[in-house]
Amino acid sequence: MKKYLEVAKISFKAQIVYIFDVCIAAVYMVTKILFAYVLWGAVFRENETVAGFTYPAMFTYYIFSSFLSQIELSGNVSEEISSSIRRGTFSKFMVIPAGTQTYFIAQTFGVMLFYLVFILAASVAWTVLFRARFMMTSNPVLILEAIIMIILGLVFMIQLNYFLGILAFKYLDISAFLMIKSNVVAFITGSLVPLSLLPDAVITVMRIFPFYYVTYLPSMLLIGKNTEEALTGIIVLSAWFLLFTVLNKIAYNKLRVIYDGVGI
Repeated sequence: MKKYLEVAKISFKAQIVYIFDVCIAAVYMVTKILFAYVLWGAVFRENETVAGFTYPAMFTYYIFSSFLSQIELSGNVSEEISSSIRRGTFSKFMVIPAGTQTYFIAQTFGVMLFYLVFILAASVAWTVLFRARFMMTSNPVLILEAIIMIILGLVFMIQLNYFLGILAFKYLDISAFLMIKSNVVAFITGSLVPLSLLPDAVITVMRIFPFYYVTYLPSMLLIGKNTEEALTGIIVLSAWFLLFTVLNKIAYNKLRVIYDGVGI
């Protein structure tokens, strides 16, 4: 465990080199909040509620879901793995005294934590500056359940991108897989609009997949909605986490034998 904490720590510190990118991400987050502020302000000017949401609830949901999607940087994992496989430099990950999957989880969490600090600061500053109406549950149990779900969701997304990355052992170009994943995730996670605006039949199908619990459900819990789904969400994400832990290990051991490294 200590070595993985060290990986996360080094990864966190390394982001100082990319401070400009982090600042751009923070500005982008503020821009998204401004967009939501104007858009939903116009919508709720004519309506008291929309699909059971008041304006403060909808605005707060958008902030939470945008924030979670902004710090979800696991896409870098699949890109780094596939790129190093194509260049023949993946060997360096094969010889380090650590499990490759856990290594990338620790590395990505280090990056996420760095981004979290700046993006959270920018979000809070904007909300306070413009005195936006903010609505968040005060129930500590719901907040804890949401945090657990967020952590499990972030780990799962890293595992998913790790799996897509190691497919490059066999296919080299995995851009099609990444494009499909990005489009599906953007829709099912509810980072664009609350999924409660969709037909019930569609939502029922989405509950089968883990993406429903990555961004949408934690955001809903933090505004005091969908509380009856909290335990189910934790169980479902835990099951997918265990599934991909095993799947990735099997896939890595099977696919790595066809890799021909060219040095470290």
